[in-house]
Amino acid sequence: MSDFLAGKAIRKLLKGEKVERAAAGLPASTAGALFNIIGGRVAITQIIGEVTTVIQTQANNTKLTGNPTTGTAVDICAVLNITADEVGCLYGITGLNTDALIGINAGALPAQTRDVILNVGTLDLDCAATNTGEVAWTIFYTPIDDGAYVTAV
Repeated sequence: MSDFLAGKAIRKLLKGEKVERAAAGLPASTAGALFNIIGGRVAITQIIGEVTTVIQTQANNTKLTGNPTTGTAVDICAVLNITADEVGCLYGITGLNTDALIGINAGALPAQTRDVILNVGTLDLDCAATNTGEVAWTIFYTPIDDGAYVTAV
C-alpha cells in the first residue's frame, strides 16, 4: 500500500492534478468540450486520449482547441487524420501548437515536452467529419491562479 501512495505522490509532483473523462463518442463535424477550466489559468502538463471503440474508416482531421470564455479559440495542436484508429491507440500533443496531434497505435506515447497554458473556458476536441468511435481522455495540470481547477465535461 505504501508503494502505491508513493507512486501517486510522485505522479502528482511531476505532472500535477489528474482528471479523467470517461469514453465518449466523437463530436460530429464540430468541436465538443472535453474539459472545463474553471477559476483561472492552468498549465496542461500532459493530455492522453485512448481509443476504446475503433474509429470509423473515413477521413477525419482532428485537433484539440483551447476555447476561452472570453476571447478567441486557439488550436493547441495541428490536425491528425484519425481514420480507422484501433482500440488502444493513444493520442497526445507535444505542447507546440504547430505540431500535429500525436496518434500511436496501441504502443506508446511520447511525453508532452511543453506545458500548454489555458485560460478559463473549455478544452475541446474538434473533428472535421462525423465518425463513429469512442475515446477516453486523461489530463494532468497544475493551477497557475489560486482557485483554478479542471473538471471533465
